[in-house]
Amino acid sequence: MTSNNDARTRLLELIQELAVVRGKVTLSSGKEADYYVDLRRITLHHEAAPLVGSVMLELLDGAGIEFTNAGGLTMGADPVGTALMHSAGQAGRTIDAFVVRKAQKSYGMGRQVEGPDVAGRNVVVLEDTSTTGGSALAAVEGVRNAGGNVVAVAVIVDRDTGSKERIEAEAGVPYLFAFGKDELGL
Repeated sequence: MTSNNDARTRLLELIQELAVVRGKVTLSSGKEADYYVDLRRITLHHEAAPLVGSVMLELLDGAGIEFTNAGGLTMGADPVGTALMHSAGQAGRTIDAFVVRKAQKSYGMGRQVEGPDVAGRNVVVLEDTSTTGGSALAAVEGVRNAGGNVVAVAVIVDRDTGSKERIEAEAGVPYLFAFGKDELGL
């Protein structure tokens, strides 16, 4: 089994190799950047996904965050939550993943948060990366509306564009990240 320091080092290499795309791009926030970090190239990659789970679990454990469920707004957070769930399972821990829809369903059970129930549970909201914090904040709101107790927001890569400050101010929970843009050479 790989040590977590080795996992972190290898994940950083893979992010730099596979996910950092240089050139002018327009971000979901509407802002322009001269690079893009496409973390789906990591979270859906056969080698990188298990490393994501290990590194994110270590990040949260190292910060003393106690939780039973992890997930976030659907698409970016889905594979992160699944990777973390599998990594925890391999360590003999029980952490369930969940998915937050952008809007509550108007049919079926009418849920916005899918997966094992988060009501009354300590929950971590995940995201692959964040520019404005909007997706994570939408997930926090959805989880809280479903009765979950959000204890932290955690992302793989922080772009250093104000997400940390906004999330901590508006959601009132710690914002953690595995890698800063400086570590990626950006």
